[in-house]
Amino acid sequence: MYTNWPLDTAVSFDPYFGEPGRDGDQGWEILPDGKVRFHIKAPDAREVAIDQFGHVTPLTRVSDEMWEGEVDLGRGFKYFFLKVDGCDVLNPYLPIGYGCCRPMNFVDVPVPGEDWNQLRNDVPHGSVARHYYFSTVTGKTESCLVYLPATYDAQKRYPVLYLQHGYGENETGWVYQGHLARIADNLLSEGRMEEMIIVMGCGMAQPQSGASREMGRMLFPQVLLTDLIPYIESRFPVLTDKWHRAMAGLSMGSYQTSIVTLSNPDLFGYAGVFSGFLSFRHRGNVEEKHLALLEDAAKFNESFRVFYRAMGTEDNFFQSFVDDDAMLQDKGLNMERQLFPGGHDWSVWRRCIYNFLPKLFK
Repeated sequence: MYTNWPLDTAVSFDPYFGEPGRDGDQGWEILPDGKVRFHIKAPDAREVAIDQFGHVTPLTRVSDEMWEGEVDLGRGFKYFFLKVDGCDVLNPYLPIGYGCCRPMNFVDVPVPGEDWNQLRNDVPHGSVARHYYFSTVTGKTESCLVYLPATYDAQKRYPVLYLQHGYGENETGWVYQGHLARIADNLLSEGRMEEMIIVMGCGMAQPQSGASREMGRMLFPQVLLTDLIPYIESRFPVLTDKWHRAMAGLSMGSYQTSIVTLSNPDLFGYAGVFSGFLSFRHRGNVEEKHLALLEDAAKFNESFRVFYRAMGTEDNFFQSFVDDDAMLQDKGLNMERQLFPGGHDWSVWRRCIYNFLPKLFK
């Protein structure tokens, strides 16, 4: 029943699929046409379905205990909700990631022609480690993941990319869902990107007390500047001038990137805005002081060697991308703009980081 278990699953690298006689033959299979066949044990259920954000496909009862069905979720990394009698159920026999502010089941359906994000045995692999640092902004310990290239040498000094996830995700997203480490390993082995350290912080920063959790989501720019960058620069041998420091992010992380880099052009020389926003009109009448730099083309163009924007053509936020296009028109700003097929999902964000990394620190 099972195809290759995704190596980036957050649960187990090489799982055992349950005990015979108790768990049943549960799981999933990716079919040659890209559809996914599910086999789910729910003995007392009246109905079982796969819910892809409102697009619901019922499964069929095939025995007293088991339910099956073929579902076309599309290509790439796809979250879904397993519904049992209308309730969301996290199934331990399907891959588990983190999104929508919770652990979620997913499948990763191969995209034809895209093998640049695969785990290859013929290239050296870097490392990803979790680090903890105290934040004076949130008043508590925060977590980040740090990618080091396979050739990392503590006697050398490296540039740094601060890379952020989207709303409802956390610092694991770019590794488990985005395949960041394997993409960087492959690009480095091909000589297409510079050696660098990549830091992934939790952008859903929340205060220990005081400010509301809604306001807390916009604390990360302060956390980054006040706590995370100083921690990284004290812990790792990094270059600390702006031409060796970059920031990028997807969705919510793209807006955080816009705020941080445009407000601090003396600190960052490169920026990447993936499936996201220079301006975020959904926040109402909030003054966006970071946009002032866009009115000074000479200062902007001398501040950034690369300012890269990218979006999926089927993204549900595509109008925001178009609105930013209109805002930028005739300003004379040196920005790169790229479109990819796909929606607001990891199949697009993987393409973004694959195209962005080779542009850095040249």
